Amino acid sequence: MTTADSPVTKPVDARALLKDLQTRFDVFRNHSPLAIGIDKQVLAQWPEVEKKALRLAMRNHTISTRYLKEMEKATVRLNLDGTPAGEVTDENRQHANELLRERFKKQAEQRKAADAAAKAAEAAAKAEQMRAAKLSQLAEKFGRKGR
Repeated sequence: MTTADSPVTKPVDARALLKDLQTRFDVFRNHSPLAIGIDKQVLAQWPEVEKKALRLAMRNHTISTRYLKEMEKATVRLNLDGTPAGEVTDENRQHANELLRERFKKQAEQRKAADAAAKAAEAAAKAEQMRAAKLSQLAEKFGRKGR
């Protein structure tokens, strides 16, 4: 098999690369807390990966809600092979907690705003319907008198 036929090509798209990482490594698939400098481990095992794409994929992974939830309750960081690689500090857990709280608060605010906009649109539609009904009644009333 030539390198062109190889299923392991150099993904440039960060999302595609992240999917590949999740396929290859359990720590990514399980959203486990990653060892500091795990990008170097990835590059050592998969040297053809583009560094910029890896950086973006890592960023997407580490800001995901599932990863942050795991960080929030974890005590140990893991290497690519799943072996312990240091601890998750209280500061790390607190940071993950704050990011999640901000994210959920923002989502709640967006839902509230969308609900308010939907209610306003519904009220405007109802008011327009009432205006149209009034106009129709007036047109009928004055239309009869003129005959």
